[in-house]
Amino acid sequence: MIAGGWLLLLAGFALVTRVCRRLGSMPILWQLLLALALPLLSLTELQPAALLQPRWVQGLYSLCFAWVMGAILADIADSRLSLNSLKIALPSFVVPFVCGVLCASWLLVGSSASSRMAIGFLFALTAIPVLFLYLQSIRYPLQDMADLLQAAILIDILCWGLFALVQPGPAWQMLLLPLALGSLPLLLYALKLRHQTALSVLFFVLFAVLQVLDFNALLFGVCYALMMARLGLRIRVPLPAVCWSWVQWYLCVPVLLAFGGLQIDMRALDWQQASLGLPVFLLAPVLAKLAGNWLGLGWAWPHKSRSVRWQASVLLNIRGLTEVVFLNVLLAQSLISSLLYCVFLLMSVTATLLPALLGIRLIKTR
Repeated sequence: MIAGGWLLLLAGFALVTRVCRRLGSMPILWQLLLALALPLLSLTELQPAALLQPRWVQGLYSLCFAWVMGAILADIADSRLSLNSLKIALPSFVVPFVCGVLCASWLLVGSSASSRMAIGFLFALTAIPVLFLYLQSIRYPLQDMADLLQAAILIDILCWGLFALVQPGPAWQMLLLPLALGSLPLLLYALKLRHQTALSVLFFVLFAVLQVLDFNALLFGVCYALMMARLGLRIRVPLPAVCWSWVQWYLCVPVLLAFGGLQIDMRALDWQQASLGLPVFLLAPVLAKLAGNWLGLGWAWPHKSRSVRWQASVLLNIRGLTEVVFLNVLLAQSLISSLLYCVFLLMSVTATLLPALLGIRLIKTR
């Protein structure tokens, strides 16, 4: 019964993906919308939360999280950052992060420091994979594209790295073991074991094992990826590109999106109590991110026109899958409520659709 339910869910996501590719649109946008509709199942007699109970579902989610998060971290460590990207990234991270912490302190009275910082990271995140696909689809100028992608990489390094460091752990070994394993590339490099594919396979295997065992896999992943970049090596997904694309879009992404959406019980959400926080957490992340992007782009691109900087500010506000992955982590650790998860998921979909809604579709090379 449970397996049949998951097969139906995966078939639904697969159908959406296939239709999007036929129409030439990005699947992640419609997959996000489908995930946003999943909580509505809790209003029926289907009891969708039962799909999350079996241990094999938890294991499947852990593996999918490890694969996708590993691929994201591989992308993060895959590029050398320029001065322009640094100028863009710093305000683009600091302004929304501070705004998120202040909003959480104001509206989430009694929340922990970790929870408030996590809200700040949610405000600041940019989705690297979706941003790349969108820039590529509108034929964005190559040099400007490099600046924006590298800025997004640096922003995500700050978000994931700082979040990994501030996570509470039951014992010191919960932090020491991931840090030690994350430093393995240095030891293996010194021992003349420098085969890039072998180091990449080791990365994904250790990430999955630590995730399944409830260790701080994020801290390990960030440390390992940065060590590989320091050595001039690249982490590569140990699958052919076609196979990885299939696994990512037809298994990993649907599982991650469905796992979060199915946890939300619409009947249990207290909408009246959250009447003030809802509009703030829907609008403030988008506005704060736009403000930070604008400041950073004005610093890095002082000679470009206002229209170019405005378009780039909107594009850097794309959230996509990275935001959903981060939301799943926060919900699993009880750092945010189900209601906040639902609100931030809606915000993520809105911010990701914003460039298309504002007509940023095709940019001629300047």
